Amino acid sequence: MNLFRLDASILPGTSASAEIADIAEAEWTAAHPEGTVTRRHLGTDALPGDAWALATTGAFTAEADRSPGQLDALALAATLAEELQNADAAILAVPLYNYGVSQHFKTWVDLVIAGAGPTTPLLKGTPTVLATALGGGYGPGAPRAGWDHSTPYLERVLADIWEGELTVIKRELTLAATTPGMEELRDLAQEQHTAALAAARDAGKALAGN
Repeated sequence: MNLFRLDASILPGTSASAEIADIAEAEWTAAHPEGTVTRRHLGTDALPGDAWALATTGAFTAEADRSPGQLDALALAATLAEELQNADAAILAVPLYNYGVSQHFKTWVDLVIAGAGPTTPLLKGTPTVLATALGGGYGPGAPRAGWDHSTPYLERVLADIWEGELTVIKRELTLAATTPGMEELRDLAQEQHTAALAAARDAGKALAGN
């Protein structure tokens, strides 16, 4: 059994999304002590910013005419796609940044698509947990309701394109405990934190069962 774990936080030591993912992973590893975990941390080991362009142009270039950079980028894209396709289960910890996904996560998605093709269902039949964390509140009635442009994109890629059996654990208001002006939201933020950790345990057990 092989679990694929991806992290995208640029603050790994205090990552709210990683905290959720850690709990889910612990449940999986407890059930599969003989299993392997393939890890990729985009926040601490970012992919080359020009790799997607090189892989894309390389795919349209005759093999004999490809530059060393194109060859390296195509090999990287193939490796990233293979990591995902070989997973029996997957956990992705992806926080919201600037109302969307970060550029280093988007680079990873683009490279995976370059390596596998735009419609290949890499996660078909694979139980997949998405742990996402948002500093503010974006739900109905919030001043910035509808500003979360990350979660819908993640669901589109993971569930609709790659066809993963997706469970989303979403924790909002992660900045309430430390941000002036958010004091009145701290009780709600704590409730969301507690609920997210409980959901992570349940999701991890379900992940392990598959």
